Amino acid sequence: RGIPREPGARWTEPGCRSCTCQGGRVLCDAVSCSVPCSHPLPAPAGGCCPTCTGCLHEGVARAEGDVFSPSNGNCTVCVCLAGNVSCLSPECPPGSCPSPSPADCCSCTPEKCQFRGRTYAHGARFSLDGDDCTTCVCQGGEVECSFTPCPMLDCPQHQRHLGPGQCCSTCRDPPAPAGCFLDDNGVEFPVGQIWSPGDPCELCICQADGSVSCQRTDCVETCPYPIRIPGQCCPDCSAGCNYMGRIFSNNETFPSALDPCLSCICLVR
Repeated sequence: RGIPREPGARWTEPGCRSCTCQGGRVLCDAVSCSVPCSHPLPAPAGGCCPTCTGCLHEGVARAEGDVFSPSNGNCTVCVCLAGNVSCLSPECPPGSCPSPSPADCCSCTPEKCQFRGRTYAHGARFSLDGDDCTTCVCQGGEVECSFTPCPMLDCPQHQRHLGPGQCCSTCRDPPAPAGCFLDDNGVEFPVGQIWSPGDPCELCICQADGSVSCQRTDCVETCPYPIRIPGQCCPDCSAGCNYMGRIFSNNETFPSALDPCLSCICLVR
């Protein structure tokens, strides 16, 4: 064809013919293709041999790794791997099956349940005789029973109550408080009781709901030499005078402790 070829050279002519130059002669033969897969794709444009980088199944090209179902279906699943198509079909149990299946896969009939002398269809729900708190269900010939779930209660055990016909306990209303109980000293005061917790300027009262309400007393009256009476909140400015640790009554005259020549008098104003 006007092109010089070296001895031993090989090339491909149009029409997928393989040629070689031997001893000055050109020998040609059809291209021999070795296809190591079962469902190769046709040769790409410009190529001579089919390719195993995909699959041709029932006239449809499938990419590498595609999962598909054949046209006849019946729940068969196929996969394309390296030009080979592998298919798997479901194994259907003979006769009955553990759960109802649509007709496109396995044709089977769910088993019925025999329980305490009665027959229940698959999927039937029922309660035990005289026990509405237990629910049972028939699943493929087996009966599974479960108790009615109950909510968590935040009350102590002695306040819980199970009423007639009820499946779950409920919390009773706590009894109304009869007074106020103080954990620090163990004293219980009746509702309405007023007391001082140790500070004469603070008074507390026991409320109807069992709580304790306290309030401090603000002293308004002041004087330069007040008399403080034990157990009394505010100093007494009307009973006399407290001078240098001694108590003097109103209008009483006494010598000064700092200067014996000075005379002092207690005046309550």
